[in-house]
Amino acid sequence: MESTPYLTGQFLLAMPGIGDPRFARAVIAMCAHDEDGALGIGIGETIDGLGLHDLLKQFEIDPGEAPDRPVHFGGPVEPRRGFVLHSTDWGGQDTIDVGGRWALSGTIDVLRAIAEGKGPSQWLVALGYAGWDEGQLDEEMTRHGWFNTEADTELLYGVEADDRWAKGFAAAGIDPRLLASSTGTA
Repeated sequence: MESTPYLTGQFLLAMPGIGDPRFARAVIAMCAHDEDGALGIGIGETIDGLGLHDLLKQFEIDPGEAPDRPVHFGGPVEPRRGFVLHSTDWGGQDTIDVGGRWALSGTIDVLRAIAEGKGPSQWLVALGYAGWDEGQLDEEMTRHGWFNTEADTELLYGVEADDRWAKGFAAAGIDPRLLASSTGTA
């Protein structure tokens, strides 16, 4: 099997008819993809009724001047584990640079910095992640299900979660209304 180029720093958009309702209209910001597996954070859906201030209160952090933005459904794996995708102008204990396009942090120091007004200039918070075992995503990319596209941080920070799926396809020159939900066989 030909290997898919590593997708770190790109977006994965779920194709119509992906076959897994957890990923219907999913937009995944790919943060790691190598021979050992892959990890991405869902940015196409928010968690109803959960905002940043609620999350900060759970950690006994005063929200300060931080805006009460919605928390994203990052994926079905470890849905109680938090992540922050953010601009590269801030770094903390475990911050990972993702292809020079954005950074990923998963410790409480980034939440404290955001609440204190000393954090990254752009950010979004998510609970959970999407993960793939060794070779799993490469194999899935050979079937109907995922479309990868170059990451534009405007999609990450400047577009509402509900609009990211359609805008992601549009940025690649594709009208998602014209996509088929299944493929034929020969």
